[in-house]
Amino acid sequence: MQERHSNRERYFKEQNIVTEKYVIPYINQIIPIQPTMTVAEIGCGEAGNLKPFLDMGCKVYGIDIASHKIENARRFYENHPLKKNLNLISADIYAVQADDIDKLDLVIMRDTIEHIPNQELFLGNLTKFLKPDGKIFFAFPPWRMPFGGHQQICEKKLLSNMPYLHLLPRSIFVNALKLLGERDDKIAGLLEIRDTRISINRFHKILIKNNLSIDCEEYYLINPNYEIKFKLKVRKLPFLLNIPFFRDFFTTTCYCMVGLKR
Repeated sequence: MQERHSNRERYFKEQNIVTEKYVIPYINQIIPIQPTMTVAEIGCGEAGNLKPFLDMGCKVYGIDIASHKIENARRFYENHPLKKNLNLISADIYAVQADDIDKLDLVIMRDTIEHIPNQELFLGNLTKFLKPDGKIFFAFPPWRMPFGGHQQICEKKLLSNMPYLHLLPRSIFVNALKLLGERDDKIAGLLEIRDTRISINRFHKILIKNNLSIDCEEYYLINPNYEIKFKLKVRKLPFLLNIPFFRDFFTTTCYCMVGLKR
């Protein structure tokens, strides 16, 4: 396991940096961020992605089912000068009603959709929180990319650095994890991710079924996250690799802005 996965304050700061440097400029192509906007992140963790929006004066909501992460977020934001604009909610998103929060200009889903069961139902539920011209930003790793199974969270270093391990048949994958000494709880977590996996093509189909249209989309060979994690230069997916299905093996993240069809 990488140290950043256990050091939550470091992870919070990394999220903040990447969102400020890459995510906000990407969103600004479609919906320029203004201080009057209301922004929410679903599956926010410690809400590091929301800090640049809060810094700009936006009203922000961070929603996460993990109460300990929300408590960390409250601690990290304790001295923020605009914390009156911050609303942190520890709840299952399905338990949050449309009138529990303000209508949203923007929803952030960064490295979250691939963890959610029944993504089609989830997106159908999510649209009720949006203003008519509201937008959703997605960033997610396609399942077939080198570390799409999130094996980097493994305790055993060999497993955490093994690309494409998750593409083995389920029984072989589990036996390999056990043989190399991975903990049962980590194996269970990896199998949950396996069960909720998402490809680029399936993502597109889910959007269509929920009356959502793509405003812009970008595939990255080198994820913007990797600049701060590994000091790698960010690179978009070369045109020659941008072939449906085939691209999933090389796209380390997909950025996408979507809105309701008119």
